[in-house]
Parts: sequence; C-alpha cells; structure tokens
Amino acid sequence: MRPALPLLAALLSLSSLVGHAQDRPASPIHGFSPARLQAQRDLERRFDAEVSTANLTAWLKQLAGRPHHAGSPHGKANAEFMARLLREWGYQVEIKRYDVLFPTPKTRRLELVAPTSFTARLAEPPLADDALSKLQAEALPTFNMYSIDGDVTGELVYVNYGVPADYEALERRGIDVKGKIVLARYGGSWRGIKPKVAAEHGAIGCLIYSDPRDDGYGQGDVYPKGGYRNEHSAQRGSVSDMPVYPGDPLTPGVAATSDAPRPEFTKAQSLTKIPVLPISYADARPLLEALGGPMAPAAWRGGLPIPYHLGPGPARVHLQLAFDWKLAPAYNVIATLPGGEFPDQWVVRGNHHDGWVAGASDPVSGMVAVLEEARIVGALARTGWKPRRTLVFAAWDAEEPGLLGSTEWVEDLADTLSAKVVAYVNSDSNARGFFDAGGTHSLERFVNEIARDVPDPKVKGSVADRLLARTILQGSAAERRLAREEQRFEIDALGSGSDYTPFLQHLGIASLDIGFGGEGEYGQYHSVYDSVDHYLRFQDPDLSYAAALAKVGGRAVLRLSEADLLPFDFTRAAERISRYVDEVGDLVKAMKAETTEHNRRVDEGAFTLAANPTETWIVPKKKDEVPEVDLEPLRQAVERLRVAARRFDIAAKATGEVPASTLATANAIVFKAERTLTRADGLPRRPWFRHQVYAPGLYTGYGVKTLPAVREALEQRAWDEARAQVPLVAQTLERYAGEIERAASVLAP
Repeated sequence: MRPALPLLAALLSLSSLVGHAQDRPASPIHGFSPARLQAQRDLERRFDAEVSTANLTAWLKQLAGRPHHAGSPHGKANAEFMARLLREWGYQVEIKRYDVLFPTPKTRRLELVAPTSFTARLAEPPLADDALSKLQAEALPTFNMYSIDGDVTGELVYVNYGVPADYEALERRGIDVKGKIVLARYGGSWRGIKPKVAAEHGAIGCLIYSDPRDDGYGQGDVYPKGGYRNEHSAQRGSVSDMPVYPGDPLTPGVAATSDAPRPEFTKAQSLTKIPVLPISYADARPLLEALGGPMAPAAWRGGLPIPYHLGPGPARVHLQLAFDWKLAPAYNVIATLPGGEFPDQWVVRGNHHDGWVAGASDPVSGMVAVLEEARIVGALARTGWKPRRTLVFAAWDAEEPGLLGSTEWVEDLADTLSAKVVAYVNSDSNARGFFDAGGTHSLERFVNEIARDVPDPKVKGSVADRLLARTILQGSAAERRLAREEQRFEIDALGSGSDYTPFLQHLGIASLDIGFGGEGEYGQYHSVYDSVDHYLRFQDPDLSYAAALAKVGGRAVLRLSEADLLPFDFTRAAERISRYVDEVGDLVKAMKAETTEHNRRVDEGAFTLAANPTETWIVPKKKDEVPEVDLEPLRQAVERLRVAARRFDIAAKATGEVPASTLATANAIVFKAERTLTRADGLPRRPWFRHQVYAPGLYTGYGVKTLPAVREALEQRAWDEARAQVPLVAQTLERYAGEIERAASVLAP
C-alpha cells in the first residue's frame, strides 16, 4: 500500500536524518576544548561498552519484587540493598532518614444508598498471570494520600475531569455542587486539583475514577490480556495541594528531621478540605447508571456503555474515610564520588525508589538505569580516571506522596546545594519509545547533543533522529521547521510531578528530566498491577530502553563533570523566555476579545440552549473589562537578555584559548546564574515556589505555568496583582542578564 504523502515525507526525512547520523564526523561537544574532546568521546565509548541489560533486569526484579511504599519493610530493604551496591562500587554512601507524615487507611467505605443499593468493592483482585498481585497483604489499598477523614452522604454530581472550566459549564446549566458529592474522572489535571476545586465550589466529598476511554479498553486490551487498565484497577495517588508546597505537609520549608517542630496534622495547609477516594470503573459504573438529570456534553462522556448524566441525584452516596495519621521513615540513599579538580561543584543525578505498590514502571524502570550509570562511573574511577567535579547519585524515598524525600533533603541542605550544585538530572518512569526531555532551557543544546550521540535501540540512527522524524510527522509548524532545517528539538518547560521540583523551583538549580516512552501499553499507573510481569510484557521487555536511558544519563553526568566551560546555552533560554513574554501579551489580547464577545452576548440575550429546551440555562453575568497591563518592562528585560546571551555565546566559542583559571571563574558564575531567576519572597500566596519563569499551575498541578506570577494573576483577573508583578519579574530577568554579561566579560574582557 502506498504511504500517504505526509507519512512519505516523514519517512524520507527520517532516511535523511539517519544518513546524516551515519555519515557525519563526530561533532564537537559544547563546552569542551578541541584538546579534550577526543578524551571525552573515549570516556563515553568506554561507558557505553559496560552497559548491561542483565544488570538492569536483575535489579528490576529485586527492587520491584514486593510492595515497597515509604515506610515499608521492602522499601527499607531496597535502600539498604542500593547503599551496599554503591559502597562496593567505591562511593561514599549515606542513608539519610526523614520522618514524614504518611497516613494510611483505617476505614474506606463507599455505598450507593439511593435510588438503589450498591457497595463498592474497593479492591484489585489477584491475577493468575501476575505474581505481585497476589501479595495483597503487603500492599497499600486503593486510596488518596492526604485526603482528610470524613463521613458524608449526599447527592451525586458528575463533573467530568473536575477542573475549573467544568464547573463553569455546570453552573451555566444551573447545576450547583454545594452540599453534594462529586464524581470526577482521572485526567485533565493533576488529581489533587479535583478535590481542591470541588471544595471551593462547596462539595462535601470527591470520588475519582478511571474511565476506560482514557486508559482502559478504549485504548486496547486490558490486563492481563493486554497492558491497559482492567475494570477493578484503581489509581492511588497523593491529593495534597502540592502547587502550594511539596514535601512533608507538616514541615514546609524545613527538613522533616526527628526533632523538627510539627503542628497537629489537621493544621497542615496542603491537606484536602473534603474526603476523597479513587475508585475503579467497575465501582463507578453503578453510580453513573443511577444518575439522572441532563445528559453530559458529548466531550464529557467516557467509554462505559451507559448514558452519562450529570445529576444531581437521584443517586445518593455515602462516603466514609478514616486514616491512621502517623509518621513514617523515608530513606534517601546518597552516594558521592568526590571530584579531583572542582570538589565543591556537584553534579546530582537522581530517581525515586518508592512505589505505591511494586512500581516496576513507576519508578523502578528509571531507578535501575541510575544504578547502572553509577556502577559504570565507579568502574571507570577504579581504572584511574577521576571526575573533575563531584558526582552525587541519589535514590529518593517518599516521592509518591508528594516529592517528600527529595524536598526534605533540599530543604535540609539548602545553603550547601545552592552554593555547590551545577545541575540536577532527574528521571522517573521509563519505557520503550521516544526520547523525551524537559528542563531549564539553558541546557537545551546540551540535551540535543547527548541525544544525537546515543543510538536508538530499535531503529537505525540516534534517539534524536527518531524523535526528529516523529516531530516532522506530528509536530507543529515551528517544531517541524526546527527538525528539518536545524535538526534539533525543543525541550519542555517543567511544572511539577517529580523530584526536580525542589532543585529547580525552590533553589533555582538548573535541572533536567529525561526518559523514554510512548510505545508501551501502560494502563496500570499507580495500581497493584504495575508489576514486573506487566512491565516485561508490555513496557520494555528486554530493558533496551533502560539501557538507552543509562547512556543518556551517563553522558549528562560525565559531560557536566568534565566540561572545560559548563555547557549552558543562554541563547536558547533567552529565546524561550522571550516567547513566554509574547504569550503573556497574547493572553491579554485574547482575554480582551473574549470579554468583549461575552459581554455582547449577555447584552443581546444570546446565551440559550435551543437544542436542549428542558435544561435550565443560567445567563452568566457580564465580566469586568480587561484593563491595560504594561508589559514593556518585560520586553525590555528580554531584549537585554538576548544581547547578553549573544555576547556570552561569542565569548564561549573561544574556550580553547582561555586560561584554566579564567574558565573556573566563569563557571562559578555560569552555573549560579539560574539562581537569579528566583525571588526570596516566592510567588504570590505560595512563597515556597521561588522561580519566576517555571512553576506548576495552581489549577494544573503537574502542568507548567511560565512567568507564573504575571500569567496566573491575569488568568484570575487580578489586575492590580498583575501590574505589581510585571516589574518584579522584569527585575529578575534583568539580574539574570547581568550575570550572563558578567560571565561573558570574564571570558572576553
């Protein structure tokens, strides 16, 4: 069959990219002088030759062999196992313990009490084809961490994904959730946003279910026949208000050591305001079937073979939850290999090791790659090579409840880390598929160069070539142009959801988040079925993409360690920040146009539901007009940043002629430049988040908000706050530009 023209073009582009990869000579590596380039490539070849999928497989089975949530016996055993390995490999190793709030369920009860009766099963049955699923006695049940206790009964309302826009749609239909229990499906935002928004609208309880359209049979065969979520599988997960602060809910801003002052748990700001429980689609179906009221909009209807009504009622449900509000130990494993030339410049590489149950995919598939990187680096050191900069490999505990292990360590050592860490490189889950990266945009060229040099395990060419081919086929016009004409990809801005958060957004340490995925069948997120059996059948059967991740992570660590001039590219950062400023300007224009159109429709009585005459339609109120918000200070700051970045780029090209002492002085400025993008006062109403360019959204959770202080003030129509934040953010960008100018002056006075 002849391929369609777009596909044919993409295949031709892939052929061209692979050809370039095979024919081109080894390219320079940013930050290395010609005299040291060959030694670096030799070091990386030696690293690649040592990567062992046998090790990766063995460690996957060891670490994910039993349930290992924070505080569990196997969680502690895993920490001790990894510490023992790292000591054998030549590292200085510490197991750093923190005592964190870790409530577990005592009572979970969900009943449909009208118009019929049904009691939810709230259990994931063992499967003959999955050994781990039979260890139910050791596993945490299905629940949402940091839900409050509650015993509530009320009418049910279906709220789609439970994000703010969904409540606006309900309000237009005259549906009020005050005093009711809401049923939301997973997706559309981080799960913790759903009970937060529900409580803000007066709901008394929240249920979150996994709809089969999203990760069940709507995607493919369900487990164990296929890899997708079966009817009894449910997604555990934290529902803390993490966009306010991550880490231990009782010790924001300070380390959760044994002697740390702690308030009563009921005073923790990040706990939910209403009880919340995750359920399977088998348990959700009777509740949905019992709902009356208008039909849900077409986009709200999931994959169950039933009509999706909104309610409220006649379905009434009883939700009862009680927890054991205890502390649990979290064990971070910290392994250090001191640097020979710059021991006070640290490169930190990390992945978490705790899972909700066995966590073969999340997080062990990433953790084993980090272990393999550490093993090989240790082996290289035993041959006489010594890293120029200190290398720190970390296995974080208690990430799943809300980034607890990494956050407590960062808060504990904040001054030291702020002074010494060059960059933090993170990973989490990993599977077969395409390379993906997010991070500080001054490291975008660095990531592109690494991906260009790592061969893809399954197709000809590098992991960059494969990603670029997909971009040419599926990307936006701008992304396709970059892929075709410049053979480079852009990395994502980071919001939250993994252990880079405290490094980047609290301390302003340049960070990366790396991994592979997109081709596995993964519907078992945070369930008992995220097991070794599932992973080896449906995610990465031969661990070849774990090996690829080790090669990417290994290069990142080695290049940051060995570079003459640290490989930061401020031109890329300036480009992205300039784009974010333009986006804020476009947001103001779009809000003005939307407000004008909205108010016109209100005046003309245009808000009707002619196609649904039986529905109640509430005519919305007129919106306040969008005033002028002067963004010129941001534009001027960005222009200075562009000029400074170009100047630094020119100066950095002559590193081969610069004395080592000059490079050392410049490096000390370069890696700390990101710190200037933070403000000690943090963001409005959430001072823990200090970075002024990247933050998780207050109502997205994991999803990033760029220039958050200004953007979110505009989105919330807080005009005075937006006007006040513009000059503060502009001053931050000016400081950043000033540090880049200072580094350029050192290199080229």
